[in-house]
Amino acid sequence: MAKNSFKYKVNLTPLKIDNTNAPVFRDKLKAIPYLLYEVEHLCTGKKIVINKPGGKRNFGRLSRDDIAVYIYDPTEESLWLISHREILDELISLHEVEPDSIAKVVAALFYVCNGEDPDVAIEKFCPPDCKELTCETILKVYKWIWGQEDCNYPTGEGRWLSMNGILNQFGFSKDDMETFLNEGN
Repeated sequence: MAKNSFKYKVNLTPLKIDNTNAPVFRDKLKAIPYLLYEVEHLCTGKKIVINKPGGKRNFGRLSRDDIAVYIYDPTEESLWLISHREILDELISLHEVEPDSIAKVVAALFYVCNGEDPDVAIEKFCPPDCKELTCETILKVYKWIWGQEDCNYPTGEGRWLSMNGILNQFGFSKDDMETFLNEGN
């Protein structure tokens, strides 16, 4: 599953940025210096780490505000550059096995996309884990992927491009999710 995995010894620097609305989160990400940062700890012992610059190129030039989001396994000293497709495949697999559970996962993603903390989303929605990824991993990875998208596309859809893709994949709308959130789920 981890086709973009690289084995490197790394020195990690902790970084804590609370999740918030897109413009504020983007500005905080733009202010950090270039480095590999340890940004989240997972219950599995793995970590979410980001690298700045991430390597994206715009018109042949390295994008200075881009970040790359990895899952770091300290026991294997491996970095996995996880992709949208890999996460979507996990969500589709969950939907095929537990079709009623996908609403909880999508609601938790929607909650995080709106600037809420992944741990709060897990506590609030109790979303199930997927086949190979925990829901904690998916939410914490997307928190940082969405920050990256907000940096790369500040005048476009940013994080909402991929969130809308997830909503559409499973037949939900933003209104459906707002209703789900307001019903106290």
